[in-house]
Amino acid sequence: MGGGPSDQQDRLLVVLPMPEPKAELARLRERFPRLDVEFYQVGSLRAGEATGLADVPEDVYKDKNLLLTFTNLPKSLDDAPRLELLHLPSAGSNHIQKHPLYTDTDITITTSSGIHGPQSSYPHAPLHPTPVQKSSRSHLPPRLVQIAEWVLMTTLVRSHFYDQFHDAQKEHRWARYRSDQTVHDLVGQRLGVLGYGSIGRQVARVAKAMGMDVIAYTATPKDTPASRRDKGYIVPGTGDAEGALPSAWFSGLERAELHHFLAQDIDMLLVSVPLTPQTRHFLGAEELRVLRAGSSGSNGNGNSNGSASGNINRTKAPFLINISRGQIVQQSALVQALHDGTLGGAALDVTDPEPLPADDPLWSAPNVTITPHISGNGAAYLERSFAILRENLERRERGERLLNVVDRRRGY
Repeated sequence: MGGGPSDQQDRLLVVLPMPEPKAELARLRERFPRLDVEFYQVGSLRAGEATGLADVPEDVYKDKNLLLTFTNLPKSLDDAPRLELLHLPSAGSNHIQKHPLYTDTDITITTSSGIHGPQSSYPHAPLHPTPVQKSSRSHLPPRLVQIAEWVLMTTLVRSHFYDQFHDAQKEHRWARYRSDQTVHDLVGQRLGVLGYGSIGRQVARVAKAMGMDVIAYTATPKDTPASRRDKGYIVPGTGDAEGALPSAWFSGLERAELHHFLAQDIDMLLVSVPLTPQTRHFLGAEELRVLRAGSSGSNGNGNSNGSASGNINRTKAPFLINISRGQIVQQSALVQALHDGTLGGAALDVTDPEPLPADDPLWSAPNVTITPHISGNGAAYLERSFAILRENLERRERGERLLNVVDRRRGY
């Protein structure tokens, strides 16, 4: 779909594991008076995944041409003969890529990647909040900002040994750093961003503010200023719209190209690539060894635009952060790397599988922080997803290209 709507009335089905978002549905109805909207709640986010397809009667899909849902898709394509557009509140689409709707149709699928306001090339949409708008929920921080804050939080918790002081506080003990502990600030350290999308760009912005050097890795080359620009949803004051923050760019999906990037004296590696067949187990034991060898300073930095400043402790094992999908990192290799010192630590908001079984060895690996895929949660999460849907419905009316359309060939 890329042209205007059909002659039939648009009917939207919203299926979510949470109570009805009445304010968002009201905004939709106000903007699109002829839009028929039906809502179903399935399960609860607090309880885990949506409770299943059976919670939505099959005949409900029959007359709907628009669908917003995380996972509740029609069992059969015959159940949704009118479906034209599927909008996912998630940033990725890997969780539906085996469904016939994805594999056997050309139905347009859009994601909520970025979940922030449209950039300046979309003049019909609000960009900067005015002074009276700043308290409005519609201008709350986007999901990528929350994820970047999670990255900074978990990084500093580890580098400043916060856990031991929190434990001491609960025990009413005045405990200082041990003699064998050294705190390294972030100034001059190098962040390698594996996947320089909207989240990677916001983390890079925060890292730069902390004095870090940033290098970026993308699937395809970004050799020109135009190719480095963020073409997705951004809002002024977040991210890296022009792609100006990295001091060096690397690209490719071949192992040799990935290894070249990993060998660039990286202190912190952020995993933010989408999960595709090409990126499944993208990082295994060999890649983690290359990352560790590179952090020793024995490799050239390959950086024609400058290098990190000289106070980096290159003997310190690198720190891995994964906010993408657990399957991108081979988990057994990750556990081994944490135990043998190949990695100095890890912050993981995603695991393989999820939920992580109670007896999984990752829980007890040294220097690891694990959270249950919540880094992007926040008050504005769903609101921003509906904002993208509204924007795309407006574009659809005008016959314009939609935002965040999934490229089935690339897998994201």
